[in-house]
Amino acid sequence: MDLTNQIILVGGLLFVASILASVISSRIGAPLLLVFLVIGMLVGEEGPGGVPFDDYQAAHIIGSLALAVILFDGGLRTRVASFRVGLRPALVLATLGVILTVTITGLLTAWIFDLPPMVGLLIGAIVGSTDAAAVFYLLHAHGLELKERTGATLEIESGSNDPMAIFLTIAFIEIILSEHGSLGGGLVIEFAQQMGIGGVAGVLGGLALGATINRVPLTPGLYPLLAISGALLIFGLAAVIGGSGFLAVYLAGIILGNRRLQSAQNIRRFHDGMAWLAQIVMFLMLGLLILPSDLVEVAPQALVVAGVLLFIARPLAVFISLLPFSFPLKEQAFIGWVGLRGAVPILLGLFPLLAGVDDADTYFNIAFFVVLLSLVLQGWTVAPVARWLELDVPPRSRVVHRLELDLPGQVEYEMVGYHLASDSPALYKLIGRLRLPRGSQVVALIRDGKLIREFQDEILRAEDYLYILTRPQSLPDLDRIFVTAHGPARLEEHAFFGEFVLNGDTPLSALASAYGVTIPDQAHSRETLGEYLLRLFKQQAVVGDRVQLNNMEFVVRAMEGGRITQVGLKIGRSTGGRTGR
Repeated sequence: MDLTNQIILVGGLLFVASILASVISSRIGAPLLLVFLVIGMLVGEEGPGGVPFDDYQAAHIIGSLALAVILFDGGLRTRVASFRVGLRPALVLATLGVILTVTITGLLTAWIFDLPPMVGLLIGAIVGSTDAAAVFYLLHAHGLELKERTGATLEIESGSNDPMAIFLTIAFIEIILSEHGSLGGGLVIEFAQQMGIGGVAGVLGGLALGATINRVPLTPGLYPLLAISGALLIFGLAAVIGGSGFLAVYLAGIILGNRRLQSAQNIRRFHDGMAWLAQIVMFLMLGLLILPSDLVEVAPQALVVAGVLLFIARPLAVFISLLPFSFPLKEQAFIGWVGLRGAVPILLGLFPLLAGVDDADTYFNIAFFVVLLSLVLQGWTVAPVARWLELDVPPRSRVVHRLELDLPGQVEYEMVGYHLASDSPALYKLIGRLRLPRGSQVVALIRDGKLIREFQDEILRAEDYLYILTRPQSLPDLDRIFVTAHGPARLEEHAFFGEFVLNGDTPLSALASAYGVTIPDQAHSRETLGEYLLRLFKQQAVVGDRVQLNNMEFVVRAMEGGRITQVGLKIGRSTGGRTGR
């Protein structure tokens, strides 16, 4: 009984310490996952905690379950709208990109250390996948919002490249253990089976789970449990019948995240917390597994592997994979650098140990060292590099208080709340005369802790709380009314988008007569400004893309349904008519 209570006490202390560490990590810019790993190592056998833990089978089971929860949550947060600019390049990166990364890393490692090629490729496969959670936590912690093309590509790639890395790792282990040195047609068939069955199971399972959630009457608190139980069922079923459970659970999350569900807000909030819990558990456990003295022994080899991976293999793989998509060089450079490693390489490092591969403990320690180095080197530089390359854009919404109205059959609406600061643009304005976006309405005013019943004739003051019923797409316009932007001067709206706003359906001919712009030869006679920009960027334009015509610069300001609806205009820019992103 005393041992049980002590375990509960220590477990509670670990979780509380890990959660509170997020405050410190955000202030110093450290990757939170690195903090979890360090806490685990401190509690481990060679740390002050002195807790021995070497159960690799248990670690594999816990890690797989945790990764399934994280991938499901990632799918829930992936918007299908981002597929327009991110799906195809992300899928190429998640397949061809991983293969190139693994091949370059593995063969160079084998050549440098005079290892058998298959051993080098196994090491490359173990460290071959990226971690979406680590990247986007760092970006959001620094208040960064990336250009949609870059952000969507990174998000979808990081969520979908794990199955390829897992497949390659298992394949190379089988080759090493069977003592034959070629991949063979059998592995190609196995790969098609893994991806095919996993994809079908994920889509069908996601549709079935969504229909079940919408049709079964339950207590609201049970819907999130039904969702996560269904996700684990899909994961297990896909894996048992020979498919990739990780791909299946990610696709199921995407299906659920992009359809209307009963208790959708509860499901998203619950899974956000569950994803964080899964990460804490997994990284604490992986930290417990490692001995710092073992890391010191493999440091020379691991530094070489990390150098090849971070500075040669990943950038080269990204460059080759993105060639067909005309990505700007700045975006290619950023995607190449943000190949942040996380839990999956450490988890894959357990596979050779469980399979009984010779020197497997060395491979595991190398993978752990590479992850640590990636989190330190890349994790601390993600935000500065994004700003240096000017890939951040003004945030679409700064609103803090949001509540999605979860009522059956209704049009999508949210209740948003603004706490008016002393520099709010809306101060001293009459509520009844506020020019709100269409479909938005003030529903409540709270002043000095009291609800004001008749507020239409009230003048807004600092410290007022204003609640508005609106649609999600109207949030940026509401922000401009109630919130003063704080951030780099170049991200202020006038500096970033220009002094004037044009409609995307403005005819180029009208633009020429009004501003004296010379219409490019490749433009069609009746083309609008939005159509011209979309064609110029091969239907892949995103907010922040820009083009110069004569002494003017046109910047994509707003998009809806794949159409450019607003364009910013900067006058007095350099001439030459060149395009840029």
